[in-house]
Amino acid sequence: MTAPVTVKIEEKKRMWQSSVFTLSFLLPSDYQMTPPQPTDNRVYFTEMPDMKVYVRSYGGWMMSLTSSVNSMLLKRQLDKVQATYNKDYHYAVGYDSPMKILNRHNEVWYMVEGEPVCPTSS
Repeated sequence: MTAPVTVKIEEKKRMWQSSVFTLSFLLPSDYQMTPPQPTDNRVYFTEMPDMKVYVRSYGGWMMSLTSSVNSMLLKRQLDKVQATYNKDYHYAVGYDSPMKILNRHNEVWYMVEGEPVCPTSS
């Protein structure tokens, strides 16, 4: 399995609306020039553009209440410093094998819009 695994999560507009998740795996460099042909039409290849993101790291499992809490905390921090970012979706990003139980590393990403805001820490 390659890492990181990214999950694009659309922000829900209403409680009753279902979420849409797009799961992405990195293609190993040996296969990038001639990728294998998917056998399922729901599987496709895309290129991730270069992007600047605001990041919050956390432990535990990526797709859990912890992920939602960290997403909300990052949004709160960004709003506090008046950062501009894409509010339509965010990425949940996992770096560990599903077999790893302890000391997991995950991140939540919001894409920067315009110039990034980098406040000084005190």
